[in-house]
Amino acid sequence: MLALLLKGLIIGFAIAAPVGPIGILCIQRSLHDGFRVGLMTGMGAALADGTYGLIAGFGLTAVSSMLVAQQFWIRVIGGLFLLYLGVKLLLTPPRERSATGNSDRSPWHACATTYFLTITNPMTILSFVAIFAGLGLGSTSIDYTDAIFLVVGITLGSALWWLLLSGGVAYILHKRVSQSFMQIINWVSGGIILAFGFYALKVLL
Repeated sequence: MLALLLKGLIIGFAIAAPVGPIGILCIQRSLHDGFRVGLMTGMGAALADGTYGLIAGFGLTAVSSMLVAQQFWIRVIGGLFLLYLGVKLLLTPPRERSATGNSDRSPWHACATTYFLTITNPMTILSFVAIFAGLGLGSTSIDYTDAIFLVVGITLGSALWWLLLSGGVAYILHKRVSQSFMQIINWVSGGIILAFGFYALKVLL
């Protein structure tokens, strides 16, 4: 059981680590809004990874087949949402930090937006199906206890990456970034997220 938990930790960390739109958003929010909002941004992605892990691990083939079958429209929604976030970052000026360093952005809103963004990539389910099959947890013969340990490990591994990323950015750089430089970061982040959105929509054409 502990071996599966450790495997899940490694898999979750490896899946989360590559920098994509969620990573850019996590860095921007950690710089702009601080550790709590940055961390909850990453936790949304970790929960989405856990959701897909549950679907793959418990052999919910009907759900995974539906997600893959409807991937065009799901990815259209995800791509449009990326465009929305990119434009919002480009147009929204950085707020003045309060004396306490707290942000008025809701951490739960940050979590919900990245959960939605991550869950709108249905091809991720195929990665998890392949991972579970490679570990001998196929849909025809499921050990539910093993599947639970692996899914918990994947979620914790993903969460660990986001904890390290948001914590490192927030505690090292958050209070050292000036308002003018934060505006540049917002523009760059918004432009990168816009590019991801356009690319997602272009691939579907």
